[in-house]
Amino acid sequence: MSYFVELVDQRLITHLTPARRAWLRSPRTLLLGFLGLHTLFLFALLPTILTGRVLGDLPLYRVWAEQALRNGVWQGIDVEWVYPIGALVPVVLADVAGPLLYQLLWFLMTMALNATAIGILTDWGRNRGGYKAAWFWLAFSLVLSPVGLLRLEGLSAPLVIMGLVLLARRPVIAAALLTVATWIKVWPAAVFLAVVAVSRRRITVIVTGAALSAGIAVAVWAAGGLRYLTGFVTMQSDRALQLEAPVTTPWVWLAAMGQHGTTIYQNHAIATREVSGPGTTLMAALMTPAMFLVMAAISVLLLLALRRSRDNAQLVLMGALALVSTFVVLNKVGSPQYMLWIAPVVAVGVAHDWARWRVPAYLMLGIGGLTTLIFPIFYLPLVHGDAGALLLLTLRNGLLVVMLGWSVLGLWRTARAGSPASVSVRHTAASRGLAAN
Repeated sequence: MSYFVELVDQRLITHLTPARRAWLRSPRTLLLGFLGLHTLFLFALLPTILTGRVLGDLPLYRVWAEQALRNGVWQGIDVEWVYPIGALVPVVLADVAGPLLYQLLWFLMTMALNATAIGILTDWGRNRGGYKAAWFWLAFSLVLSPVGLLRLEGLSAPLVIMGLVLLARRPVIAAALLTVATWIKVWPAAVFLAVVAVSRRRITVIVTGAALSAGIAVAVWAAGGLRYLTGFVTMQSDRALQLEAPVTTPWVWLAAMGQHGTTIYQNHAIATREVSGPGTTLMAALMTPAMFLVMAAISVLLLLALRRSRDNAQLVLMGALALVSTFVVLNKVGSPQYMLWIAPVVAVGVAHDWARWRVPAYLMLGIGGLTTLIFPIFYLPLVHGDAGALLLLTLRNGLLVVMLGWSVLGLWRTARAGSPASVSVRHTAASRGLAAN
């Protein structure tokens, strides 16, 4: 792994001359990059916007919004819902100008949150260390744009970036952002857990999160939907193994090779592809308990590392990466937008210390590119057992396991050696030169 990292660093140093690095660290260049990328996104979405259509998960979001605003049927209040109740806010907000502009308003919300996240990463242009993180986030947003622009994760991910960056100096705001993100999509709870476990601001974070969550619960109770407040937890419990989930990979290969009794099928009720075969029912039942057991073990490892670590911010980020990666690797559902659960933590890690976080940064860009190749580009060949598409899926899932292993190993070394230096890689002259610029 270190050989490939050094190779990439050498290439970057060769191409990024001091003049080019200075140009990339310019606020004007970053602004132009942000505007250029989102203009590209807008042009790609323009045919959809002009015809009043929506893409990705937005057709379903728009139906929910229309049911709420036109028929008075609110998801999570009047009926059980698959998402936490906070997701209702952006889902309905995108429909305030009418269903024909739903795609446009969703894009504008995503763009605004990305702009704010990049502004906070760079301290609005004043923090030179944040520019690498900002460019990383823009690059990842590009490679994963087919899902990032069309899912709730496109909104929750920037909120997590903001919360992690602001944790040290604005803990109340950080806790509020992480709590709101969790009430939109549940995955930021893993980040919240890492913060609570090791952050020096844990009391402030806990009190703020609890107060905001209590306020949300009271509002839902007043609206008459308290019985559905935690429905998003139980609605996912009976799902089978999804096609792209890392744990499903062996059965996908068996189905492709024509193994008797193993098949890839369409679950029409939730519009996704799942896999059935010998042992899949048992595996699906075991994955959630296994995931929580591993997360508990990581939490214990975090507490052990806390006693010896001198870099609290690094420990929070490493713990968050390990916990969120566990959420993805040991999940029986493996949707492509799950990559947006990991990338925000990596972005903040890059801002904190490029030399330590370059490995997950390179991994994440590779994972994002492979994910887009898998979905939507080669998704149908994958469903039909194409060997090339299966190799892409296997490689992507393997890199996710590597990401989890890297983060857990870092925590283990910190807990045993008692020094932040023990979790960093040995710096060569090339990596030091890149990190310093």
